[in-house]
Amino acid sequence: MNVAQEFDPLYRAAQSLSLASTTADAALATITRTRGSTFRRAGASMLVLRDGSLVCELSGGCPQRDIVWRAQQVMERGEAQLVSYGRDANYDVMLETGCGGELDVLIEPLRAKRDLRFLHAMADLRARRRPGALATVYAVDGQPLSPRPWRIVQGQGVAWSDIDDDALRVQVEAVLPSFQAGTAATSVRVISGGSDYDVLVEPLRPSQAVVVIGDGIGARMLAELSVQLGWHTTLVDPARAGDDVVGGIRCVAATARALATQVMLDAMTSAVLMTHRLERDLDYLAALLDSPVSYIGVIGSRRRAAQITAALARADERLHVPAGLDVGSETPQEIALAVAAEILALRNGKEGGLLSRSRAPIHA
Repeated sequence: MNVAQEFDPLYRAAQSLSLASTTADAALATITRTRGSTFRRAGASMLVLRDGSLVCELSGGCPQRDIVWRAQQVMERGEAQLVSYGRDANYDVMLETGCGGELDVLIEPLRAKRDLRFLHAMADLRARRRPGALATVYAVDGQPLSPRPWRIVQGQGVAWSDIDDDALRVQVEAVLPSFQAGTAATSVRVISGGSDYDVLVEPLRPSQAVVVIGDGIGARMLAELSVQLGWHTTLVDPARAGDDVVGGIRCVAATARALATQVMLDAMTSAVLMTHRLERDLDYLAALLDSPVSYIGVIGSRRRAAQITAALARADERLHVPAGLDVGSETPQEIALAVAAEILALRNGKEGGLLSRSRAPIHA
């Protein structure tokens, strides 16, 4: 679950489980460790339901089919399983994917309401829109913890754990602060009571929020694409008569003066101005520059960009005008794609260039 937008569908599916039978209703498969080129990073999770349906698919290829098969076994037995895919085990499965890497996957049964408590703690942290960290103690001396792993969820205003061993919990908590700043999910080894524990530590980030300000088709296209990407989306249309939610988009009528009080504007929010009116853009821009949003994009020509920058008292690195990556976009749909791609690239610390010309790891 190292991609923030994957949490909501997985959590909704987990909440819908009855978790009242003697056998597990589902199994959660989580990549705990990767080596070399793999289809997903450590921390990515997939929910396998008893009827065989999947939530947040990992790859769609051969490893996934093998993981699903093993998940069915885990559900029947009610005990967690740790599976390695690499040169020492199941290498033929990895060869079929063509990625050539190696990975370990934890598959755990979900059979009781208490098995979802860590997800509830994560949901609480997300509701507060605060960063944090998740630690999953999944193996001891090389063997998976049974029937399921132990966890800690920690962040501002949230501190939850089901680790009963005080000494082990203190050891695990000691590694969490360094993972709350946005580092990649990593498996670490903790020694406690003479045993070696494998712990997957994942940074937890609030979900991306996007505020689109405009009343035209371009604004609607960007808002719809934002929802498809799993981002919390608000469409600000000053011509609207009231507030409502349409297709997952929160639609509000907020003037520039009232923007900060009616719309969430935090450090995990990107805002895009698409009013196509210079004076109105400048009014909203002033409000956004006084907020902690991480990205401010303005749609317009080079001439419009020069007018906007000339009107500012000082430069601001958050401001991107004209907004979007240079992909030759022309239609409202293409412009929306270009802007969303720029937001995603900057969020992930990428330049947005061609992968075919890059030597950097794709899943760095």
